[in-house]
Amino acid sequence: MTDGVVLRMVETNGIRVRVAEAGSGPLVLLCHGFPESWYSWRHQLRALAAAGYHAVAPDGRGYGGSDAPWPIEQYTIMHLVGDLVGLLDALGEQRAVIVGHDWGAIVAWNAALLRPDRFYAVANLSVPYTPRGDLRPLEAFARAAGGRFHYILYFQQPGRAEAELGRDTRRTLRSVLYSASGDPPPQERYRGDLPATAGWLDALTDPPRLPAWLSESDLDYFAAEFERAGWRGPLNWYRNFDRNWELLAPWKNAPVTVPALFVAGKEDGVIRMAGGALAAMPRTVPNLRGTILLDGCGHWTQQERPEEVNRALLQFLAAVVERATP
Repeated sequence: MTDGVVLRMVETNGIRVRVAEAGSGPLVLLCHGFPESWYSWRHQLRALAAAGYHAVAPDGRGYGGSDAPWPIEQYTIMHLVGDLVGLLDALGEQRAVIVGHDWGAIVAWNAALLRPDRFYAVANLSVPYTPRGDLRPLEAFARAAGGRFHYILYFQQPGRAEAELGRDTRRTLRSVLYSASGDPPPQERYRGDLPATAGWLDALTDPPRLPAWLSESDLDYFAAEFERAGWRGPLNWYRNFDRNWELLAPWKNAPVTVPALFVAGKEDGVIRMAGGALAAMPRTVPNLRGTILLDGCGHWTQQERPEEVNRALLQFLAAVVERATP
């Protein structure tokens, strides 16, 4: 137990997943992003529990204490959504509100798209919904890169990124958590305009001190998780973009129709890159209840601005859970 949060293993979809949970009541499932773990939801777990919800944050497959299958093709969107459906079954729950950040938002959008009967409302942070379109994702990324460095393309070759990121895991995490946040001056933020021969760490700044929202003990926890579990599993999520595009062909241009909330930081580089998807969300997510952009906040939304995120989530949950309760 960690300050009221219980960690335990759950069997789901043929693997074992570690979950962090707190509280009792209607189920709220919290899905983390890259490179994180359940711990990125530490501020939300307690707040949701105190408000009368059963908050559950799993380590995604390949992360933290969860199983990490070796084959790349066992990390498709169907596996990731399937893990969450199986988790509901293991918890004895028919449905849940799903909340995601970064990669967890991609999974949560698709969970609501594929199984609206199980995930009846969705609140996502940082990554807006992008329906499956005409172009293969890796081709789209290559066109956007124009022969320059693109981190997703860099992540495609097994072993290369693992070696770089795992050389000094604590430095890697310190650098990415700082560089993609709202704290650094512009010249120290994530730098995308690099030659194709660059590595991921070349795009990041290793700060002399941590931002106020991230303590040394927080960084210690994240680093210990990646030092134990490694980087292959998390990177395999990225290696299925084209495979996911193929699997989602039946849902081409399909909207997410369940009640939804979107929250992001105004200083988040993802928002700058995905402005078109954000602008299209009233059409692609027709039951969007609100879009909140937080001043001065970068990519790590729920960690950088926990009180504002908690307030937005609780307001959204009060509305959608009330309407969903007989």
